[in-house]
Amino acid sequence: MRWKNRPEGSNWGDFGHDDQLGRLNLLTAERIRAAAREIRTGQRFCLSLPLDYPGGNGLNIRRHPPVLRPTYREGIAYVNFPLVKVDPRATDVLSDDQVLLSLQYSTQWDSLAHVGALFDADGDGVPERVYYNGYRPNADILGPVDYREDDGFAAHACGHDHSRANALGIETLAEHSIQGRGVLVDLAEYFGREFRTIGYDDLMRAMEAHQVDVESGDILVLRTGFAEMVLEMQREPDPHRLHNSCAALDGRDERLLQWITDSGIAAIAADNYAVERFPAREAAGAAPALPLHHHCLFKLGLPLGELWYLRELAAWLRSHRRTRFFLTAPPLRLPGAMGSPVTPVATV
Repeated sequence: MRWKNRPEGSNWGDFGHDDQLGRLNLLTAERIRAAAREIRTGQRFCLSLPLDYPGGNGLNIRRHPPVLRPTYREGIAYVNFPLVKVDPRATDVLSDDQVLLSLQYSTQWDSLAHVGALFDADGDGVPERVYYNGYRPNADILGPVDYREDDGFAAHACGHDHSRANALGIETLAEHSIQGRGVLVDLAEYFGREFRTIGYDDLMRAMEAHQVDVESGDILVLRTGFAEMVLEMQREPDPHRLHNSCAALDGRDERLLQWITDSGIAAIAADNYAVERFPAREAAGAAPALPLHHHCLFKLGLPLGELWYLRELAAWLRSHRRTRFFLTAPPLRLPGAMGSPVTPVATV
């Protein structure tokens, strides 16, 4: 067993000691059949930004836009390539490419390996680095550097330059297939593009105004207008303006976090950056810098989606007095990845 203590308010072990799905376990066949009943017209909406948005790296200095390049054979680029050059009888023209892609640059899912915490899981009185359900750095989530607790987290090279999540990787979510009932809360319709940090009271007020009901196994989808602003900026994002506009969840609101626990939702996706307000409100003493990520990814195993595009779907649902839809949103089945681009599809 990987842990003796589990974080207060967590569900570690509830789905099994080796569980890597967390709240996605609630996406049962029964819940998916119920979600399928939301398909009444067959109309579909793409919920992804173009994956070269937001543009540049102003929103996150570590993440860069995708770079497309041809594939090569013997130094020859295979784009618009006449195959007759290698086979005199061939009449084909081939184009084939590859991409250098930051997996969490644009519309994305976070895997459960994305955010862990310092927590005394082994009961020795000393907090150590740990992820959902007790999975560990170096043993389960590998990187090129080992930050060792016993020498103040000094960096020690591991002799390689790659990374890999041998547990909690994004492929686990892909294999389970993220599909179910999406429930939209249109914060942009209720609050506009006002800079507002949304706690429990604000969320309940918006849900009541739009007659939104959430059930166990639903996927909560939040529209704030942020992704629409990103699109309007045409790949030249203004970080100051973006980070001072629109709603974002208050990860320090304990009542909001408790509602996420009690609601039974399987995942949260939003059209903004990080889902929660970052930087978060000041906390007394040691505390996670990303408290909503801490609660969802680390404690509950509840995936978070970011930078989804929701304008057309929201308009359609509003005009038809609906808030629910059938959602298909599997990440890439990329073994070892800690996040993934996604092209979610809403079917109504």
